[in-house]
Amino acid sequence: MRIRIVDAFTDRPFSGNPAGVLLLDSFPEDAWLQKVAAEVNLSETAFAHPLPPGGDADWALRWFTPTTEVDMCGHATLATAHVLHTTGAATGTVRFATRCGVLLATAEPDGTITLDFPTSSLTRVDVPEGLAKALGAEPVAVHDTAAHIGDLLVELADEATVRGLAPDFALLGTLSERGIIATAVAEDPEGPHHFVSRGFFPAVGIDEDPVTGSAHTALAPYWSARFGREELIGFQGGARTGIVRTRLRGERTLLNGHAVTVIDGELHA
Repeated sequence: MRIRIVDAFTDRPFSGNPAGVLLLDSFPEDAWLQKVAAEVNLSETAFAHPLPPGGDADWALRWFTPTTEVDMCGHATLATAHVLHTTGAATGTVRFATRCGVLLATAEPDGTITLDFPTSSLTRVDVPEGLAKALGAEPVAVHDTAAHIGDLLVELADEATVRGLAPDFALLGTLSERGIIATAVAEDPEGPHHFVSRGFFPAVGIDEDPVTGSAHTALAPYWSARFGREELIGFQGGARTGIVRTRLRGERTLLNGHAVTVIDGELHA
């Protein structure tokens, strides 16, 4: 069967966040899906199959890290939509049935794809014991995110602090359900991006995720409230980086970005 590796939230190969994408006729047993994701060994591998016409969604979609299935993934959804549109399997807006509800992906005239995801709630919490040590930086504020995400959103002092993080991943993996989103206002908020972030998810087998779409469903409301505007541009990543354009629409958050297919091959299994 065909397997593709797609770099998401970037317009250049070998940047952004890579995801595996497999289009199937139906979902095999979970153990097989997990083994494939472990073999691909990227932060997420997406599996999708078409649904009968006339329903609430067009494709069923699931995401697996190398160690577990997750409730929500932005970059692998973008990667899947990119494959569907570039192969002619879909046009316009695609509706995905997922563990976190129906998600939409719309192909835009400029070649980007816009995802329609639920906006995360944010609850301010006390700084967990050990968080500053694990990150190697003192938090300014910490917020818990919604159930489908399960991250702690941690604001740090400035962009340089976020970019310079070298976390203790073993300790960091004990501090939240899924991961830690470290963020700060951009050094120049009038420049090419408004805020920066990095995502660390050792609890689900990913030390650092280059560009995390689902995290931006929490970053968008957090920074939109700070800037007083609905549309923002986020820059995420350490060694690999990417751009996520966000638009807050109340209970929904729109995430926009490019994607590039870098590998198109066959899976023998």
